[in-house]
Amino acid sequence: MIFVLVVVSGLVFANRNIKTETGRSSEPLSIANKKVALDPRKQWEGTPDGIKYKVWEASPEGKKVRGSHDKIKGYIESFANMEAVVTSVTFHRENAKSGGPKWLIVKIDGEQYMMQFTPKEFQPLTSLKVNDKITVKSRSAGNSPSHPYLIVSGDYIEQNGKVLFKRDFSKSDRC
Repeated sequence: MIFVLVVVSGLVFANRNIKTETGRSSEPLSIANKKVALDPRKQWEGTPDGIKYKVWEASPEGKKVRGSHDKIKGYIESFANMEAVVTSVTFHRENAKSGGPKWLIVKIDGEQYMMQFTPKEFQPLTSLKVNDKITVKSRSAGNSPSHPYLIVSGDYIEQNGKVLFKRDFSKSDRC
């Protein structure tokens, strides 16, 4: 029984060594290729999704989203109050799941922004109506070719001095 175990273990170990040795290239990598190999973002940019994103980023829509980020970058970095006006509480992305995230669309300094919430997080915001004025604080923002506006994290939302939503980062597993 022990003999069989030793033989099987030896075969598995030998097979692993053969696989790792065949994966190596005999040609040395250039410095540029080494940097690409070490940087996951550079690797992703070479994929079909990465190429599609780079094309979108250079498009007028991508540039508009980037410009809207530049307008509120200082507020995000300092976690400062941004005065916003609600423009939609019923926004749905095309081809999105019906039970998926809830979106609040707001206008800040003349630009539209999106804020995404889970259905549970959105509950305190159901009282909001179009044209309501709110104060928003955010720690981050992101963009995507499948979203028409910059996505701002709604970490703190207040209306008329009353806190409607405050994200609890001690319980969150988000980035």
